[in-house]
Amino acid sequence: MRALFLGMLFSLQFTLANQALALEDYADLVEQLSPAVVNIATKTDIKARPDGASGLPQGNPFAGTPFEELFEGFNQGREFEGAPRRQPERSLGSGVVISNDGFVVTNNHVIEGADEIIVKFNEDREEYAAELVGRDKKNDLALLKLEKRNGGYPFAELGNSEELRVGEGVLAIGNPFGLGGTVTAGIVSALSRNIGQGPYDDFIQTDAAINPGNSGGPLFNKNGEIIGINTAIFSQGGGSNGIGFAVPINTAKLVIAQIKEHGRPIRGWLGVRIQTVTEELAESFKLSDDIGALVSEVIAGSPAEKAGVRSGDVILKFNNADIEEMSDLPRLVAETPVGKRVPINIIRNGKEKALGVTIAELEEEEKIAEVIPAPNSENDTLGITAQALTAAVRAQQDISEDIEGVLILEVARGSAANEAGMQQGDIVIEVDWKAVTSIKSFNRALNVRKESVLLRIYRDDGYLFLPLIVR
Repeated sequence: MRALFLGMLFSLQFTLANQALALEDYADLVEQLSPAVVNIATKTDIKARPDGASGLPQGNPFAGTPFEELFEGFNQGREFEGAPRRQPERSLGSGVVISNDGFVVTNNHVIEGADEIIVKFNEDREEYAAELVGRDKKNDLALLKLEKRNGGYPFAELGNSEELRVGEGVLAIGNPFGLGGTVTAGIVSALSRNIGQGPYDDFIQTDAAINPGNSGGPLFNKNGEIIGINTAIFSQGGGSNGIGFAVPINTAKLVIAQIKEHGRPIRGWLGVRIQTVTEELAESFKLSDDIGALVSEVIAGSPAEKAGVRSGDVILKFNNADIEEMSDLPRLVAETPVGKRVPINIIRNGKEKALGVTIAELEEEEKIAEVIPAPNSENDTLGITAQALTAAVRAQQDISEDIEGVLILEVARGSAANEAGMQQGDIVIEVDWKAVTSIKSFNRALNVRKESVLLRIYRDDGYLFLPLIVR
């Protein structure tokens, strides 16, 4: 018993000693890293309108960001009279200096709409005007440049987010709620998170407390290297629930290099619209597994068309990287250098095929690999009402003469069509790869005795596939 007690006491002392050492290590890191973390504040010119109200947007400036609920009702009812004036300085977020000559990384949503950007250092309380070098709205990143200063600026080193492991310790330093120099610690909770923010979602998830004002601040590993830029929180009440998200620093490195060289991000373009391969679609396409990205449309004149990609192909590999999920493809294409020729592997008609594609540059109006949301589903039974595309219907619904098929007027709730994800306003253009040219051909195709049929739908200026289970 005495030996057991002594063993437990030794174990407790060892644990406490380790915890103390860990805290000492954090303290050293914080002392080393804090000087490079800055507060970002902005000023905005308010232009008076003829009606006497200010040009300041009414409502919530954080609308559409993870902080929307916290600032609900912000600025409502405020009016300014007379000449244009300047909005008071607002402390919006954080940033981190990444080089001695004063380059600063933050989130785009922190500085968006600003006429003047102020960078404040927490250590010496010095303030500097910052120039916006460029921004990337899709990855929510912005690169700022500070004026020259004798001796330069304190900065933090960029790490390698590819080496991160789940469970690894991390530190977040920032300015939550405008409180300067706040430190929180935690671990990497998950990697490659898709949270529906955009086509390039690939977030690091952490339980280090992230709150409004931490946006744009750094996430450090225990070597003191930046491995992420804190961007979003999952919260129902505006505060930290222990789930925060950071843009991986390897993604930020690419964006920073492109902004430095071109003033904007340069992304690769493939030129396809894609959708998730569901279990039902995998069965319809005779696939062994529901992986890859299903091509629902190939843009005319695009690199994909020139490479021989067709609608109905399932892309399994891009540049030798597996496409486990549909969302993997847009990110991989975007990161591919323009002009580079890469291999892609597809399945077509149940057979694998290798193609080569030369990536072009994504223009703003083009879609790199546009994602179509996976179909919603509810209950059971067939339930659709369709109408022929007469001249009157085309004129009323603004449907091009180039689109052939039948218009879906109604989808019964709980029907098989509803379960498949069919919507009012869809145009069915193919059933099991056969063109639909009339109500008669549509009905004939659906009356074939099969357990399921594959529909090709035209919706919102694009195409997608829907598997319809015929019960």
